Amino acid sequence: MRDILGDLAPWLLEREPFALATVVRTWQSSPRPAGAAMAVSASGQVIGSVSGGCIEGALYELANEVLADGCARSETYRVADDDAIGVGLTCGGTIEVFVRLIDGGACESLAKVSRLITAGEPVAVLTELSAGAPTRYAVLGSDFTVDSGSLADTQSDGSPLGPSVRAQLQRGESGLDIHTSDDSERSIMAEVFGPPPRMYVFGAIDFASALCHLGSFAGYAVTVVDARAVFATPARFPEAVDVVVAWPHTFLESAPVDERTVIAVLTHDEKFDIPLLERALRSRAAYVGALGSRSTHRRRIELLRESGVSPTELERLHSPIGLDIGASTPAETAVSIVAEILKVSRRTTGLELRDLTGPIHRDTPSENETRSSTRSAVRC
Repeated sequence: MRDILGDLAPWLLEREPFALATVVRTWQSSPRPAGAAMAVSASGQVIGSVSGGCIEGALYELANEVLADGCARSETYRVADDDAIGVGLTCGGTIEVFVRLIDGGACESLAKVSRLITAGEPVAVLTELSAGAPTRYAVLGSDFTVDSGSLADTQSDGSPLGPSVRAQLQRGESGLDIHTSDDSERSIMAEVFGPPPRMYVFGAIDFASALCHLGSFAGYAVTVVDARAVFATPARFPEAVDVVVAWPHTFLESAPVDERTVIAVLTHDEKFDIPLLERALRSRAAYVGALGSRSTHRRRIELLRESGVSPTELERLHSPIGLDIGASTPAETAVSIVAEILKVSRRTTGLELRDLTGPIHRDTPSENETRSSTRSAVRC
């Protein structure tokens, strides 16, 4: 739902009723993960997608039924048969979709959720998965207070919510989980929205502008840092959440860095690079990359060794930065860098999908995933 909240803003502001469809469970190679959402307004407009086009037509009709009577519905869509007759996922897999009405107070609550997400505050949306009746929901903030809705009892320790959602909120994590009561008669969907992962881009150059654009598009909260005030301006980086004028290593000494943080060093200037990379390679960052030629990289490695950076720490450095896709322009280079960031942070192969077997859509690589000579993998 995070992906479509911005587009939903006018509907939420005007309190226009709409049906919200959310993928709650997936099996096998589903085209979209749990949490993917699609909204259909009373006027017939559509925002978002749950399957990349496979079932949206059928889901549109289901959403209109929800809009008509206000009762939630649940539907499971499976892989289409050999003749592709009827509604199904032609690319394989199975997904369960829950559709509920959003109107009145629910619009106000989702508007608050949107504001909290924009502000980087953790928040959870709790929805009772009960078809055939108006939906009960609640919003749980970082202070664990329930805002509005009719599911206020979910904050009690004995409810299906349990302690895990609270723990996720405290850790700033994101995810979708289904919590079922001990008697299996009640299920609650908890959509937890933590702050986006951080991307620190050092060096306010044209490559940084392209990376800022693409990094933001990929879901990172991008901060651009440069010691030169004439280049580090918000006007040059409108999509950055922050533009900081500071020496890079000084900034990194106090900046928050966790296991989701990515660091891209684009300055390729030794007086900036070496003290910055010393700190970056010893941090908890998921990825550290540095721009420059191979000769620049060799010189950089020599200087880092002289400054005491260990071989293990040097192994963390991705330099020259990016994947080999023939990139040359700033925009192409940004694609190369973000592709490498995703490859490293998600521990995937970076190979062409046709050269692999196993599920295409996955959280981590399958243990039995291997190169395939048949080249049969096709994305939906």
